[in-house]
Amino acid sequence: MGSSPGRGRSKRAHFLRAALPCFALTALGSAPAAAQSLTPDLFNPSRGGFASPDTLPTRRTAAVPQAPSDALPTLPDPNADPRKSQQAPATSRVGQIPTYGLPAANGASGSGYDSLNRKRQQPKLYPGQSKPKRPLGPGSPPPPATPVRTLGPPRIAPPPSENAHKTPVAPAMAGNVPGQPLRRRLKADDDAFGAVGDYAGSFLIKGGLELSAGYDTNPARLNKPVGSPVYVVAPDLLVASDWERHALVADLRGSFSGYTNNMPATIDGFASPSPVEIDRPDFTGHVDGRLDVDRDLKLTSQLRLRLATDNPGSPNVQAGLQKYPVYAAYGTTIGFDQTFNRFQVAAGATVDRTAYTDSKLTDGSTSGNNDRDFNQYGGVGRFSYELKPGLKPFVEIQGDTRVHDQAADRNGFLRDSNGGYAKVGSSFEFSRILTGEISVGYSARNYTDPRLSQLSGFLTAGSLIWNASGLTTVKLFTDTQINETTIPGSSGVLVHTYAAEVDHDFRRWLTAIGKFTYGTYDYQNQGRNDKTYSLEGNLIYKLNRNVWIKGTLRHDILDSNQAGSSSQGTVVMLGVRLQN
Repeated sequence: MGSSPGRGRSKRAHFLRAALPCFALTALGSAPAAAQSLTPDLFNPSRGGFASPDTLPTRRTAAVPQAPSDALPTLPDPNADPRKSQQAPATSRVGQIPTYGLPAANGASGSGYDSLNRKRQQPKLYPGQSKPKRPLGPGSPPPPATPVRTLGPPRIAPPPSENAHKTPVAPAMAGNVPGQPLRRRLKADDDAFGAVGDYAGSFLIKGGLELSAGYDTNPARLNKPVGSPVYVVAPDLLVASDWERHALVADLRGSFSGYTNNMPATIDGFASPSPVEIDRPDFTGHVDGRLDVDRDLKLTSQLRLRLATDNPGSPNVQAGLQKYPVYAAYGTTIGFDQTFNRFQVAAGATVDRTAYTDSKLTDGSTSGNNDRDFNQYGGVGRFSYELKPGLKPFVEIQGDTRVHDQAADRNGFLRDSNGGYAKVGSSFEFSRILTGEISVGYSARNYTDPRLSQLSGFLTAGSLIWNASGLTTVKLFTDTQINETTIPGSSGVLVHTYAAEVDHDFRRWLTAIGKFTYGTYDYQNQGRNDKTYSLEGNLIYKLNRNVWIKGTLRHDILDSNQAGSSSQGTVVMLGVRLQN
């Protein structure tokens, strides 16, 4: 089927329009026809057409510097004969290996993968600088780099704001010596003039010795004061273990008060209630041990010793003594401490012994004190629950039995007894501002002799420390005890003691301590009640960690409802403390 007449005429018209110019150019051209010559640059796929690869702007190798972005390829010389370049022989490719693109590992830097397995150039370090650690494995982050301040040399002139109002520190201590590893930040020293101590194996040992001298206006606490110069020698020793588990701590403190003057043997024709020689020793020491069975169970133990005499002015002191009899109270406690989540149970068995030396009288004879010697057997238990961190209420119960060496004392009374106490309280620890514990309860003791009534009373016990500020600390103490007595017809002595202490640092090396103590002595069935007041002030000048200078001023008052038993005395002391 043929095309329409209109479409045929259109095709012939297009053919004539294309053929006529070709015939015209053939007729006018007189020069011979020449084909374009083939060159290697003709088929170069690089951007820039016929540009030489050596001057290509995008070409960059390790040996050829990068050409500027506006560099242009060199144009051919128009006067050169193109036929000479066509007749030149081709360059031999024998022994030459062509290169394509960039050299191997050209962009691998100093840490990337190198297919040629070439040795990398190691970074240069300053003398003494620690070498950087390699990553643990593929995908592990690299170790943290050392701060810039330890990699380079120290600055010649740091800005003044960095060291203004600061104590100069050696570069080795500041940690800015090039190549020095970072120092671990030390714990802040709360007491810049405290004893440092020495290590013996895994034990930290701190020792001290106080030597002081002064004057006491009434050392025997007589109704008519008789003064005497006094000197005090007070050593102390603290030994603490530094173990990851278990613990062992020994705290030993003692003193000896010596007086150069003797007290009168008789007063108003009667034997003096005070010894002639009033030198007094005093020692308190305990050794605490803890064995950690596991995380929740601990075995505890304690050895304790108290060496002292009766207090001056006490009615328990015999008349006509040459010197005070010394007593020793020693014992042990063995128990456990079990924790059940927040609930804690602590219990222990106690065994104690109290023994007195014989009394030496002014006439040269001796008097035994076997009726005052006794053994005590008992037990104590505490149940506590931690309501929240820093607040732990508890309930404590104690019971004991006292058995004397002699069934009847010097006045014919049977002193064997059973007693105990029960108290409730709580321990505190609020942001280290208020710490300690306080409790209240009731104490009672029943005696074998029916003539001795039950000794009972309200009980308070506690110890609180309040850090009012960075310079001021307030301490509160209270305690209740039931002590033995030799007064005929009296069951015992109910003793309450309350004390408040304020420590203030005027400077880190200058500390003032004020202390007030109030006590009551209730002698059961005798109607005698004694009250004691003591106001004390101390000023401590700390020369360094090993030497302190201490001054003490104390005034004591004994107020008794029994005629002729009240007394007052003032003590002034100046001494030095040596510690390590």
